[in-house]
Amino acid sequence: MQVKFGTDGWRAVIARDYTFDNLKLAALATARYIKTRPEKSRGVCIGYDTRFMSKEFAEFTAEVLSSQGIRVVLADSFVSTPAVSLFTRAKQLAGGIVITASHNPPIYNGFKVKASYGGPAHPEAIAEIEGYLGEVDPATPVEPDRKLIELADLKTFYLNHLKANIDLPLIRDSRIKIAHNAMYGAGQDIITRLFDESMVNCYHCTWNPGFGGINPEPMPQYIEEFVEFFREVETDVAIINDGDADRVGMLDEHGNFVDSHKLFALILKYLVEERQQRGEVAKTFALTDIIDRICLKHNLVMHELPVGFKYVSKLMATNDILIGGEESGGIGITAFLPERDGVYIGLLILEIMTRKQKSLSKLVEELYDEYGFFCYRRNDLHVSEAKKQAIITRAAAGDLQSIAGYKVLKFNDLDGCKYHFEGGWLLIRASGTEPVLRLYCEADSLEKVENVLAFAASLA
Repeated sequence: MQVKFGTDGWRAVIARDYTFDNLKLAALATARYIKTRPEKSRGVCIGYDTRFMSKEFAEFTAEVLSSQGIRVVLADSFVSTPAVSLFTRAKQLAGGIVITASHNPPIYNGFKVKASYGGPAHPEAIAEIEGYLGEVDPATPVEPDRKLIELADLKTFYLNHLKANIDLPLIRDSRIKIAHNAMYGAGQDIITRLFDESMVNCYHCTWNPGFGGINPEPMPQYIEEFVEFFREVETDVAIINDGDADRVGMLDEHGNFVDSHKLFALILKYLVEERQQRGEVAKTFALTDIIDRICLKHNLVMHELPVGFKYVSKLMATNDILIGGEESGGIGITAFLPERDGVYIGLLILEIMTRKQKSLSKLVEELYDEYGFFCYRRNDLHVSEAKKQAIITRAAAGDLQSIAGYKVLKFNDLDGCKYHFEGGWLLIRASGTEPVLRLYCEADSLEKVENVLAFAASLA
């Protein structure tokens, strides 16, 4: 493999495939694409996260683009992916690039492409860039034009946008105690710049390109030590962000993990019922069925899309989308930015809590009371290619009559293999960014979820 774009850009292992030579190919192909855009003279924005050598990779990308006559605005420090998207949209640039592998293991780095409207590049745009990959010459000399590269404080620009879109005085006046786990990522100094230090307890908010040996992803298996810390400091709520801060998970006051399924549902209810907002809703294939029920109750058009926020973002640019999201912690509100933003979503939940004067656990409890209890888990199987294909082949047949003893009601292969059974669903699909097989399950009891996931893992 040299350069191959997946669900959300190009990801590869540093030094094996993610090299300066391959990065040069990705940058040259992107430059070819930028030159076809009507906004090409406005240039691009480049940001980077806290991963190993991300700064150096970003600087090299800027050099490649400037050598092709493209103006570059380069972040003056590590910055979240949403900050790059915001700056790209606000300055009406031709596009944006983020050097990040988001939530992937520390040995990875990546290359995300952002569109001029402030969200992930559409699948068609990525396909166009991939087409140019076969045309660019690896021997093309890189002779940077320093006059075309300027540094900018993207972080402060982004912070000012947050201040204008979140009721921070309301949250401050509540004196709510917040814990922020940045997972050593690019969101590590945002929450602390918005609130008095007496309100915030920081965790893993330092630079560590090894991420403490874990995947920087807001999922229960990667935050066990943080939960212990959270309970010790007696905090009211926690915001957890991934490596480039476009994803979010939270803890309620008891230290229970609140995933993006519940956060999406809570925000949708708030926007429609409290703010009286209307619009269509976009969700990816692996997101909770509770969204379907909320949309049905409020007569909202709902779109179910393949996995990958790029599909959500594309719809945000063409339809009247109120909110869009995906299973893995990515939620976006079009009025703020047609992009996932883990920090903004976390802050919006704090605003909901303080405005309604209810704890996060109480909000979730009310959600259960209205729409029924639901439980969700995702297992990532690091199996051989042969085993992975065996499971996919078996699942793709679509002929399973029961799942762990539960009668199958419906099969859907929009993206992977999804079986709806009595009380829930199972989705089996290969990751678009890692060599793993993902098993997703939602059901009306934890026992059912565990039984179904064990069954899915045994299919090979």
